[in-house]
Amino acid sequence: MWSSEATSSTSPTGTSTIPSSDALARVFLEQLARSSIAEDNLFPGIEIPDDPFATISYDPSAVVVPADRLTVRSDLAAVAVLLARSIEAEPGLLEEMRCGTLSVTIATRNSELVGLVARVLRTCVFATEVHTSPKQHLASCGKRAPRLTLVRDGTERGHTPDKGNELVVSAIHELRQIIGIAPEPQRYLPRDLMRAADLHLVLGNLDESALRLVIEAVTGTTPTGPIDHDLVSVVDVGDLPLAIRKRQSPEECLKRLSEIIRNKRISDDGGPKLEELSGYGKAKDWGLNLAADLAAYKRGRLDWASIDKGLLLDGPPGVGKTQFAKALARSADVPIVATSVAQWNAASHLSGTLQAMRTDFARATKLAPSILFVDELDGISDRARLQGEYVEYWSQIVNLLLELLDGIDERSGVVVIGATNHPDRIDPAIRRVGRLDRTVTIERPDTDDLCKIIRFHLKQDLADADLVPLALAGRGGTGADVEAWVRRSRSLARRRNRSLTAEDILQEIRGHHPDIPSQLRHAIAIHESGHVIVGTILGCYQPDMVWLNQVGGRTSGRLESSDVYTLAGLDNLITTLLAGRAAERTFLDPTEVTIGAGGGNNSDLARATEIALNIESAFGLGEHGLLHLPAISREKMLLDKSVRTTIKRRLNDCRQRAQAIIQSNRATTLAIADALKRNGYLDRSTIAQIMSQQRASHLAKINVTEYSSTE
Repeated sequence: MWSSEATSSTSPTGTSTIPSSDALARVFLEQLARSSIAEDNLFPGIEIPDDPFATISYDPSAVVVPADRLTVRSDLAAVAVLLARSIEAEPGLLEEMRCGTLSVTIATRNSELVGLVARVLRTCVFATEVHTSPKQHLASCGKRAPRLTLVRDGTERGHTPDKGNELVVSAIHELRQIIGIAPEPQRYLPRDLMRAADLHLVLGNLDESALRLVIEAVTGTTPTGPIDHDLVSVVDVGDLPLAIRKRQSPEECLKRLSEIIRNKRISDDGGPKLEELSGYGKAKDWGLNLAADLAAYKRGRLDWASIDKGLLLDGPPGVGKTQFAKALARSADVPIVATSVAQWNAASHLSGTLQAMRTDFARATKLAPSILFVDELDGISDRARLQGEYVEYWSQIVNLLLELLDGIDERSGVVVIGATNHPDRIDPAIRRVGRLDRTVTIERPDTDDLCKIIRFHLKQDLADADLVPLALAGRGGTGADVEAWVRRSRSLARRRNRSLTAEDILQEIRGHHPDIPSQLRHAIAIHESGHVIVGTILGCYQPDMVWLNQVGGRTSGRLESSDVYTLAGLDNLITTLLAGRAAERTFLDPTEVTIGAGGGNNSDLARATEIALNIESAFGLGEHGLLHLPAISREKMLLDKSVRTTIKRRLNDCRQRAQAIIQSNRATTLAIADALKRNGYLDRSTIAQIMSQQRASHLAKINVTEYSSTE
């Protein structure tokens, strides 16, 4: 099949280089091919010689075997090539391993390769059965001196440095050869073997020449043209059996391999880039800066030490944390390894979880420059909160994650992005300097961002439609919600055999609930108008937008930051919060006043009560004088009748003040309410225009922060 002579070389620093001829690799491949025929029991007349060098010159016509039977599985072939290169790079090692008592460890760096390496050793190096367990070894000690091979992939509880040391000592005493195979020998093999081993081999990575050799071993021919470097850089040994098959041409195998790699979602050219997405705020700014830095790094214009290497993304479900990471990878034109704590914990025991973590970090390192995205990071417990039997389990996971994160500087080109819905549950050590030391929160998109997100998902549909009513109706929704609304709307229009309309989307946003009754719509418009008038005249905030939806109305504006530091400012804020109820009492019959000001913990009345309680119990500005109580004690203060009386008096005074302002601006309040009832929403410019026409006084905007009323 192949005929060549083994040669190898070493660099001046002692680092092994790839043998120029791959002679030993070709011998190994031939041995595997012949072994596979014998194992099939289809050709019992063929004998497998013990000495692999005895068949370096092989004439296929000398054996009556169909040509397409003389083949080997591609993942086994790849491991044979890589192992042969490691052995051939050490002069005389093959003879020492086959005939001597040399103790050797082999680091596969991937748990999936451990069994394959053991099989290649058995077939190509030793050509005899090897013993892999203490029971097998001890049972045969009295008869002969068997070779001891420890095969540990990290998936069993006993794959630790503390297990098997007595066995190793016994084998050394009896002059037996010991072979240890593991992804990371120092973590899984007996500690005494690591101390006593004569040589530590490390399996190399697949390169173009190795991939060509594997294809030749399976198909019988080698690719004629060059192999894409990007394909070689991301391919794993486990990908090969899915793509490289006998009775196919090398070109067909490479084409299939490219498809397999794309299906791994290491990169996805079909999705949006970060520049195309809206609603990410500071996260988008950070991402675009990183993309520019990675581009400079790839061109050699920026060193790795100057680049942000870790980020923690915080935000509620559905805001697009995973989409952000994938879009960032597209913008930076780097591969992404996307995983999650749930995937790490899919293993049935701790060692499997730890190995899964190492595998993902190693994979990202192989693809560098790359992004490693870890979702559900809060799934790793904070060690300070651990109790009972789970302390040791989770402590080992946290400790390994810290070790891997600390290794970011050694793994040049890997940016780690963690995502969480609960940053408070993450171990503080994970967020320390040099790890995921920057936290960026992705908020739910505002109205402008929702308009852009809706437009993105609509593409060319409804090109001239006003999307503001849809965005307002969907306030509080996420990018994932928008995608679902548009998809369902398209499905509805398709089933009805007509074009998509804005009303279809609006109905999906509203959950197909009917519009609110006219009388209630009028009351809600009055309520929101009260917030706008009182807040503007008191100078509490500049209104950005007010709108109606299927469950009520909302007013958003920008709170004047100075008003949260003084008693007068706090009273103004309470007055504005209660202005909706004050407007209803001013213009509606007492029986028509709604519950819109109260109810939930974020209602106008709840927020006003909380401010009034803090004035008395936390800020030292109330009738109870200089006093600050912890939060749990403040809540208990409400059980005190005198405290309740004080708070109620302040709330009533502020509500009456709001009513007085509204009475003085009746025409303006009604004008805003009427316009809101007709249009469904009013933006800042429309509000300012109505107030200017009605000649209501209002203050110019100064330093601001977000404020929102949600009735």
